[in-house]
Amino acid sequence: MAQRVVLGLDAGGTSTRCAAVSADGAALGYGRAPGANTFSGDDPAAALEQALRGALAGLDSADVAHAVFGLAGASTGGGARAAGIAQAAWDRIGLPGGPVVTDDIAVAFASGTSGGTGAVLIAGTGAVAARVTGGAVQSRCDGHGWLLGDEGSAVWLALEGLRAGLAALDGRGGPTSLHTRIAARLEVPAGDSAALVRAAHTCRPAELGELAPAVTAAAGEGDAAAERIVADAAQRLLCSLAAAAPDAADGPVVLAGSILEGGPVADAVRAGLRERGAGAPLRAVDGAFGAAGLALRASGAPRGAHAALLRRAAAADGRSGPRPVP
Repeated sequence: MAQRVVLGLDAGGTSTRCAAVSADGAALGYGRAPGANTFSGDDPAAALEQALRGALAGLDSADVAHAVFGLAGASTGGGARAAGIAQAAWDRIGLPGGPVVTDDIAVAFASGTSGGTGAVLIAGTGAVAARVTGGAVQSRCDGHGWLLGDEGSAVWLALEGLRAGLAALDGRGGPTSLHTRIAARLEVPAGDSAALVRAAHTCRPAELGELAPAVTAAAGEGDAAAERIVADAAQRLLCSLAAAAPDAADGPVVLAGSILEGGPVADAVRAGLRERGAGAPLRAVDGAFGAAGLALRASGAPRGAHAALLRRAAAADGRSGPRPVP
């Protein structure tokens, strides 16, 4: 028997993920593709198309009732371009109509709670904090990209680690293992600062973000320079959250992104939230399911389908589910 299908897609600089979901919040299909940078000269629609095809494999596209795409940068002057990219991917598959396009912030919040009001702090490749009201972003802080902001993000951690490592090599900074750890990941000699600089300059921002675990691992093993970077990252993230959502007790706080999934930065952020008097933060599931949750709500799915989807996604990922919000 034919069933209604909704699609949720979450596209960032590192990866693109798409989930196909039934009207009662059960996952039906899933697709993954490389990142889709809407401001690059590449073809981001191709990544969206690949993820869409993966999610729809074995399903009848005629059953698709609604879709929500969350694209990084859609709310910062890139809305028209993001909508065009989404529609191009949609048309290549031959689906009727088109998806609703929003930003990755609203999707991240919906990946942690089925409620409409609260705050979200994201730290992955980039970093941004926002206050969400009625399911829409009311105010935000940072998210300005790696060159001008994204403080506390994976790219920020990597750049600070590189700077500390180079400072140790040329005598400006104290001893640290960061240059050795990062050089190993970049596959260059540890003591060759010129080689380290050349390798770093060849990396795209998302590739730089992949160096962040070298910094957090060093901090976990007591490297003083890395510990300072991690502490600074947490404070910058908390500062962004405080600016975007001053009242931490007004609704849940959702934490999203690889940096806040676990590790020393996440631990420090959680401790800072406790000091602010906020309740236990909610951990976001895969953003594709958050986007699918928004699609469920927009499609008139039964009340509770979004919360059920988040619980199932959390259970499948081996973690306790987010609190359902009536």
